[in-house]
Amino acid sequence: MKNVKTLLILTSLLFATLAYGQSAKSSPAAGASGSPSTPPTIASAIDREISLVEKEVVDAAEAMPEDKFDFSPEKLNLPGSDYKGVRTFGEQLKHIAASNYLIWSPITGEKPPDTVNDGKGPDNMKAKAEIIKYLKDSFAFGHKSVATLNSSNLVEPITSRSGRPTTRLFLATFAAAHCFDHYGQMIEYLRMNGIVPPASRGK
Repeated sequence: MKNVKTLLILTSLLFATLAYGQSAKSSPAAGASGSPSTPPTIASAIDREISLVEKEVVDAAEAMPEDKFDFSPEKLNLPGSDYKGVRTFGEQLKHIAASNYLIWSPITGEKPPDTVNDGKGPDNMKAKAEIIKYLKDSFAFGHKSVATLNSSNLVEPITSRSGRPTTRLFLATFAAAHCFDHYGQMIEYLRMNGIVPPASRGK
């Protein structure tokens, strides 16, 4: 009887170990560098965080039809709501992109493009393709910036674009957090137009 109990316990442990191994392989958070043969670094770990939010934001941007890029909840005239003056969907994307440039630029000291327009992005940019390209370019700028991070410069005191003391670590991760904040708003805009966000499809 004792041997049977021992066998059952060992079998359970074996199945649990196999299940954990399978879930770890399939989980997007399984590795920081994306490649099991390459040891993760500070730069690769943060870069992966940027890649995750980049995919969510770009996929959501591409899901919205071009004729809805000027949509904001203000157009719905919902009773008791206070959406007056909120950003349109396209303005949300331009704000994300412009902010990416502003937040990440002090990491390397590289000057952001003149199009940041105080975090609003180009006023005359209206076409979906142009806005999405501007968005993707801003993420490329972020990947390039965080690639310079290492243990010696990560928490070295620097100055943000607003003149406040900060660190490269804070700026690198804050930009991703800022993107996720606006991603949540983008999802609401998609839902208000009867569009299921790409990240929620098939679930």
